[in-house]
Amino acid sequence: MKHLVVALALFAAPAVADSPCCATGDLGLVVERATGSVLLIDRSERSALARIEGLGDLSHASLTYSPDERFAYVFGRDGGLTKVDLLERLVVGRTIQAGNSIGGAISDDGELVAVSNYSPGGVKVFDAETLELVADIPAAGKTIGLADLPGRRFIWAVWDTGHAYLGDFSGEGPVITDLGHIGTNPFDAVVTDDAHTYLIGLFGEKGVTAIDLWDKEPKPVRFLKDYGKKEEDMPVYKMPHLQGWAFTEGQFVLPAVGQHELLWVDRETLEEKGRTAMHGQPVFIIAQPASPYVWVNFATPRNGVVQVVDSRTHEVVKTLEPGKAVLHMEFAPRGAEVWVSVRDDNKVLVYDTRSFEKKGEIEAQAPSGIFFTARAHQPGL
Repeated sequence: MKHLVVALALFAAPAVADSPCCATGDLGLVVERATGSVLLIDRSERSALARIEGLGDLSHASLTYSPDERFAYVFGRDGGLTKVDLLERLVVGRTIQAGNSIGGAISDDGELVAVSNYSPGGVKVFDAETLELVADIPAAGKTIGLADLPGRRFIWAVWDTGHAYLGDFSGEGPVITDLGHIGTNPFDAVVTDDAHTYLIGLFGEKGVTAIDLWDKEPKPVRFLKDYGKKEEDMPVYKMPHLQGWAFTEGQFVLPAVGQHELLWVDRETLEEKGRTAMHGQPVFIIAQPASPYVWVNFATPRNGVVQVVDSRTHEVVKTLEPGKAVLHMEFAPRGAEVWVSVRDDNKVLVYDTRSFEKKGEIEAQAPSGIFFTARAHQPGL
């Protein structure tokens, strides 16, 4: 029996030796927007592990992860698509694929990375392993709201034409479907957490558009068409980010563009259920996992505050003042903590979501987006 144990140990040893140096489930990246770098962070230790540089213009950057959580794909404002290895802690691929890009997505099988572009407009799709171009889908204007859908598909909209498009990449070549006119100047869009609905915010007219992605023939449906027609809009200092729209308690929680309000809409009927007066113009509205609460940050000049709202009562239950220019929030996957980037104070703060006590602080260079690797397993992110 002793010889058998030794033999099994020897057989298993190479597998252990060839394994990656560390697990990725606790890792994340913080975008350092002013320096073209990302900060690799350890969520459990509330610490920074490494700074990875050479990612270009990150003044409006986002990223997504490969299914195994090892690689991040960073979409920069300069049209750069950068592949980062979290284990090796370095850039392993980079291409300038456009003049100005606004975001991207990865297919559900992890094999394709798509980028939406302002200049020139359109969507480009790349092989996730090599970053070689797979498809170039032109558009008559700026593409916005690019998101992944099940079945190796992507969806996006075009600011200039007001149309939405569905791209199916499951066959030998891409099949692009025009889903119709969705409204004037769609400025951003998001796929709901169950990949059921595509929500598009409109800047050129009042209202929001929903597309039922489970329908065999998806069609745009307008709602909130009468909201704000009697009120005078304030100047919009920063457009809301729809990937921060919250879905909770059977509701969509939406930012009132040009107003200091949240709008609550029934997910099934698309009817307004209430409004919440807020500290400022909402930018991100993010649902705290495993709770009835949503957290909200705001546009300049009132961007030093975060408010917490109860989705059952629509009331503000907590107001925090983390520092100057709060740009983004990211929750631990089960909601125990929230990480908050404070750009002008050059730091990331960590709060306990039950007690609201500060649990940690990390120095960062003008931090903006915070992205944990748990996003690798969520549709639309």
